[in-house]
Amino acid sequence: MSPDLYCADEPTARKPERAQASFVDTIVGRRGGLRLILSQLKAVAPTNTTVLITGETGTGKAVIARALHELSPRRTKNLVKVHCAAMPAGLLDSELFGYVRGASTGAPTSRTGRFTLADGGTLFLGEIADLSLELQPKLLRVLQDREFEAVGSSARTTRMDVRVIAGTSGNLWQMVQDRKFLEDLYYRLNSFPVILPPLRERKEDIPEFVKYFVEQFASSMGKAIETIPEETMRAIVSYSWPGNVRELQNYVERGVILSKGVVFRSEPPRERQTPPPRSTNPTLEDTVREEVCAACQRANWNLSGPRGAAARLGLKRTTLFYMMKRLGIMRPCDSEQN
Repeated sequence: MSPDLYCADEPTARKPERAQASFVDTIVGRRGGLRLILSQLKAVAPTNTTVLITGETGTGKAVIARALHELSPRRTKNLVKVHCAAMPAGLLDSELFGYVRGASTGAPTSRTGRFTLADGGTLFLGEIADLSLELQPKLLRVLQDREFEAVGSSARTTRMDVRVIAGTSGNLWQMVQDRKFLEDLYYRLNSFPVILPPLRERKEDIPEFVKYFVEQFASSMGKAIETIPEETMRAIVSYSWPGNVRELQNYVERGVILSKGVVFRSEPPRERQTPPPRSTNPTLEDTVREEVCAACQRANWNLSGPRGAAARLGLKRTTLFYMMKRLGIMRPCDSEQN
């Protein structure tokens, strides 16, 4: 099943992606909640302006990035995607900018980075909020000067022509305030912000998504589902879908698997249960449990020794162990084994 026709984040692949002429016309929701978004994309597409796409997880940031690439003069070149949260900083550095063989890198061969692969085209940086502080200045330089050095090469500067589109489900401005994201980089990325609404604010698009997913999953499973009951559709539309289109896709897939015959059958989606509110009048046992847990955490779950949790609480180690057992408190390593 192709992910191109709906607004959910697409998986990252190293292989560059060529735009298809009909892609924008096949996006589900273009006649509903995404009309304003697509009009914004058409306005900014002819320029080289950096675009920042924000929205909750599953709202379709990668799909919108691809639509922007197709609408731009760069559509005949590569669209290259990188998910910044999918790899550690050291690996992401070489993935973005490439590396050269030699003693400094220990690599037997050189490798071309994503920026070079995207030369003349578009580079989409997904979940840019997860870009490490070490890499942020290097990206800022690329956006300002359009040049970089590959890992292990301080003498050879590479110049390129790449349009950068960034996506995030985080609050970049709050990260700037918390000194976790460079302010200059934020302003560079936020030249043209595009905000994707969550699915609960695009309820007019939900029936179209459901019909599309049912058709696609039924076809891939060799089923012939022809009808979606009205009461089922009403329940689906009324649900808040905190996981957005990706959650809806998984729900429909499960329903198609369980459906028999030509009618789509699935349990109505139910709102997630929130944990009960914390009591304003905790019991003595609650108070003791909190105090013991706090002491264990401050001692890094080391129970014995002069700086251990037992010493912090003024207890013998055996007494503390007994209290933890009675209160149901387990060290993280013990709970993982169970």
